Amino acid sequence: MIKITLPDGSIREVAAGTTALDIATSISEGLARNVLSANINGEIWDATRPITTDSSLSLLTWNDKDGKNTMWHSSAHLMAEALEALYPGIKLAIGPPIENGFYYDVDFGEHAFGDGDFKKVEDKMLELARQKNKFERTEISKQDAVSYFKEKNDPYKLELLEDLEDGNITFYTQGGFTDLCRGPHIPHTGFIKAVKIMTVAGAYWRGDENNKQLTRVYGITFPKNKELTAYLHMLEEAKKRDHRKLGKELGLFTFSQKVGQGLPLWLPKGTDLRERLIDFLKKAQEKTGYVQVATPHIGHKDLYVTSGHYEKYGADSFQPIKTPNEGEEFLLKPMNCPHHCEIFNAEPRSYKDLPLRFAEFGTVYRYEQSGELHGLTRVRGFTQDDAHIFCTKDQVEQEFKKVIDIIKFVFKALDFKEYTAQISLRDQEDRTKYIGSEENWEQAEQAIIKTTQEAELNTVVEYGEAAFYGPKLDFMVKDAIGRSWQLGTIQVDYTLPERFELEYTGSDNQKHRPVMIHRAPFGSLERFVAVLIEHCGGKFPLWLTPQQVAILPISDKYNEYAENLSELLKNYDIRASVDARNEKIGRKIRDTEVEKIPYMLIIGEQEATENKVSVRKQGEGDLGSFSIEAFAEIINKEVEELTKFN
Repeated sequence: MIKITLPDGSIREVAAGTTALDIATSISEGLARNVLSANINGEIWDATRPITTDSSLSLLTWNDKDGKNTMWHSSAHLMAEALEALYPGIKLAIGPPIENGFYYDVDFGEHAFGDGDFKKVEDKMLELARQKNKFERTEISKQDAVSYFKEKNDPYKLELLEDLEDGNITFYTQGGFTDLCRGPHIPHTGFIKAVKIMTVAGAYWRGDENNKQLTRVYGITFPKNKELTAYLHMLEEAKKRDHRKLGKELGLFTFSQKVGQGLPLWLPKGTDLRERLIDFLKKAQEKTGYVQVATPHIGHKDLYVTSGHYEKYGADSFQPIKTPNEGEEFLLKPMNCPHHCEIFNAEPRSYKDLPLRFAEFGTVYRYEQSGELHGLTRVRGFTQDDAHIFCTKDQVEQEFKKVIDIIKFVFKALDFKEYTAQISLRDQEDRTKYIGSEENWEQAEQAIIKTTQEAELNTVVEYGEAAFYGPKLDFMVKDAIGRSWQLGTIQVDYTLPERFELEYTGSDNQKHRPVMIHRAPFGSLERFVAVLIEHCGGKFPLWLTPQQVAILPISDKYNEYAENLSELLKNYDIRASVDARNEKIGRKIRDTEVEKIPYMLIIGEQEATENKVSVRKQGEGDLGSFSIEAFAEIINKEVEELTKFN
């Protein structure tokens, strides 16, 4: 008998060789029908794989990230089976799950493959799925694996086998298809009820342009047709909300090949929006004891060698800047934290000074591959709303809670209602990716877990997602059309204080090492603005939008009143402009709707005579006639409710 520990802490004694699916069935037949795979001691397994030792067990369904990945991995195998049936003689390379769906790299040989083939592949996949063929795992010797793929004349699998050790090779078979694979897979193909081939692209074998170019076929599957329909609707909506399209239409930012790829240029309206975001967060930070600092755009290479960043990221960063002095090298600043450590070190510190909260909207530079650049979401130069808190070990939990409060405030002000706090911990097996002592890591991880429990956050735990110097809490936000984005982050760090030999004098008059908390509610301003544009479809919250009010005179003779009104609204800190074009009022209203300006003031004879405004709100229509003072109060009250930090 073996002991199985479930997520609620309960323990079941079962016979060795029992599967996760057996245990699910013993709990509930309904649950068993939805189990796609299982987390066994931190590893994802087939739900049908026998468990032979005492283990912790979590059952994974479509609602779990790893459950989806299992489904999409299995779907890649199903697509490969369909492609082999439809196009005899093709050679298969690799077929992993990705963030949304899966792909398979295929050498089609003499076969042509394009958009016109998608429906045929979808139909074949569904035909095979309905057979409910089991995914069967087989451990196989390297010699037998090589013999199998030699017989199939498959050079890609043979090359993959060269990197694998004997005794650690598995095949998976479903129906008439067998593939080299580590797994895991769903119990059978019948879970796949909806299929869509999305696109094709070229991909060099193993990412090397010296190798043959293969055809990468992308697809996605779902356990229900209605979920595929919703996903395709979301994609259409995403096209309309694309921040690159809306950013251009709204005059927010641009890019220039002469300036360089991945280096955004903020236009006047975009700069106005960006600065308003900065001022908004600065005010909240001032109320919680942060002080602003500023650091240069470059730093001596030794700074990043000391911090450990050069060892981890140096090869993928912009190359060092050499000076006329022999051996002197600088780097474009890839992060702000080492600079803030040196600010801490600039003078002696006492326990009475702590916590110290240094904040900076610092621009940093990281060399992203050109193929990975994407609008504002992946750039080479970006500004972080960075802050580093230096505190005692006893202050960590309290400071962590305060940061969570700021992040919650940011999300509320920007109408991000759905979010999950992802507790990102070390890989449970491979510790070589991290620096720092086991004791400090354990303390940091426990502090995050405890604080999130007390804050009653909706959390998930992800092993292997920690930063190399410490665990972190990443806020995964759902936008208006259901996509998930990683925005705010908080990280506990015992390592950089060690590396920079940071010290403060304690109440015992002895030297102590502070703890460092990294935090960024926005993360990157560029990426945050991109997500915000797509979340609100360009209709920014009233407090943030570059233009709050459009004043629309119905004819030229009311332009002077409109201009005076615009100046008067400035006294109330309301941003307004006059549309003085010689156009009909209907055209002006339509154009203002397209520009997504929240309020319109229609000005005619009655308004000018009575010193009033006729108010129209974006998406709501006419609100009626108001005095200027009453209208200003409506605007400012709405702004205050959204931006007041308690």
